[in-house]
Amino acid sequence: MSLRILIAALALAAPVAARASTDAAWSEFRADVAARCLAQARTEGMKAPRTVVHPWGTPAHGVAVLIEGADKRICVYDKQTKTAELTPAT
Repeated sequence: MSLRILIAALALAAPVAARASTDAAWSEFRADVAARCLAQARTEGMKAPRTVVHPWGTPAHGVAVLIEGADKRICVYDKQTKTAELTPAT
């Protein structure tokens, strides 16, 4: 699955939830997802991946794609615990 298709599919996953908060709250959410996903990526050996955060995620999770060269990983961020996990994007 291409990265564009994955991001498009994620964008369709939570349009209703996106209307529930302010722009500032969503910006803060995206920044937290990016920071926690990047921190987890570094603990798993990635140095400085490009991070693409889904604007809203799902009702329970934030989602990001991390890309560093040929290495692509999906980051799943738990909205309640504010923890992040990575999986290969294969």
